[in-house]
Amino acid sequence: MTTLQSGPDSVYDVLGIGFGPANLALAIALHERGAAPDRGAALRAGFLERQPRFGWHRGMLIDDATMQVSFLKDLVTMRDPTSDFSFLCYLRERGRLVDFLNQKTLFPLRVEFHDYLEWAAARVGHLVEYAAEAVSVRPVTEDGEVRYFDVVSRDPAAPGRPTVRRARALCLATGLEPRLPPGAVLSDLVWHSSELLPEVERLTRSGRPVRRAVVLGAGQSAAETVDYLHRTLPDAEICSVFAKYGYTPADDSPFANRIFDPEAVDLFYGAPAEVKQSLFDYHRSTNYSVVDMDLIESLSRTMYQERVQGRQRLRMLNVSRIREVEAGDRDVRVTVEFLPTGAREQLTADVLVYATGYRPQSIGDHLGEVAKLCLRDDEDALRVGRDHRVETAPNVTAGLYLQGATEHTHGLASTLLSTTAVRAGEICSDLFARGSARAPRG
Repeated sequence: MTTLQSGPDSVYDVLGIGFGPANLALAIALHERGAAPDRGAALRAGFLERQPRFGWHRGMLIDDATMQVSFLKDLVTMRDPTSDFSFLCYLRERGRLVDFLNQKTLFPLRVEFHDYLEWAAARVGHLVEYAAEAVSVRPVTEDGEVRYFDVVSRDPAAPGRPTVRRARALCLATGLEPRLPPGAVLSDLVWHSSELLPEVERLTRSGRPVRRAVVLGAGQSAAETVDYLHRTLPDAEICSVFAKYGYTPADDSPFANRIFDPEAVDLFYGAPAEVKQSLFDYHRSTNYSVVDMDLIESLSRTMYQERVQGRQRLRMLNVSRIREVEAGDRDVRVTVEFLPTGAREQLTADVLVYATGYRPQSIGDHLGEVAKLCLRDDEDALRVGRDHRVETAPNVTAGLYLQGATEHTHGLASTLLSTTAVRAGEICSDLFARGSARAPRG
């Protein structure tokens, strides 16, 4: 059902593409400042989301998995602790505030935090249209200036009926997409970890026995996948393949976590390129290819217990890489090389899971010819202002904001929840400031 108006006569001050946590936080900030999708608002805003309803990494909502970020870094608290869109207000409304406090934890269950996000999204549902996939963006030129963008969207269930909406500014927050090894092909037997839960459910319904599952990867998603498969498939051998000697613990120590402070964004943005690279290299262990220590220790205990009991279902094929994959109709033959010696072992598996992480989606996939109007640096990366607005050609007055694809300019927190609330507030303030500058003066 269409909830947002369309056509060149319905001009939005800002139109968001994608409605995950980043643009949800922006929608809340705009809503709290008085924005609405109608003409009577101080600022007219709307958001497009290709999914039929709100969802954030649903395929990894393992029942006992917890968040890796404090609940205080929710959609609003770091921007405005008094907002009634906070996680604490959600708990109060759900009747669990006291119970949560009694848990003495900063890290809620992932399924609970997802419910919080759905709760918040429902409250700004008037600003978003679901089942609206943005397929192209066209510049609109008037008097030699690109003043607007026309966003063409379609319902994935009815692709023959596109809808066009015009906006003075776009905020692109299309999230991450699964990263796969070169040449990898997904199938009923070969998955990415992002689809773990639905694929395991489908496998269980099929009644097909699973004797062995192979998981490639060394990060949190990989370790969670190994643990979940080990618990869910009690008769299967679970083989974890990674190039390290062992899982690397995530560095969540107080000083290292300061890399995610709002002030750290300012420092990172203004630093020389070589300093930015050094900071990124120094602090990769806060986010990339790392695992929570509790999970590492749990998997280690499981392996030892199995050795004591004489039935080892959990295998760690460390210092190893997958060299070949041959997927058949009934099984997958995976060739694993032990790197120190070059020795190879072929595993016949019923399931292969690539827990190989994610990468930002290319903005060219969404912007088309508008991408040619964006300026780039010497490394061919987008030039982005501190206000998260992409630098564009001189004749472009329409705005383009990015959320999540600015790690090269704004630092490690760009793709994480840590600065989501603050960033949303910064973009919101910039949009209102520019809107006020355009308003006629009496």
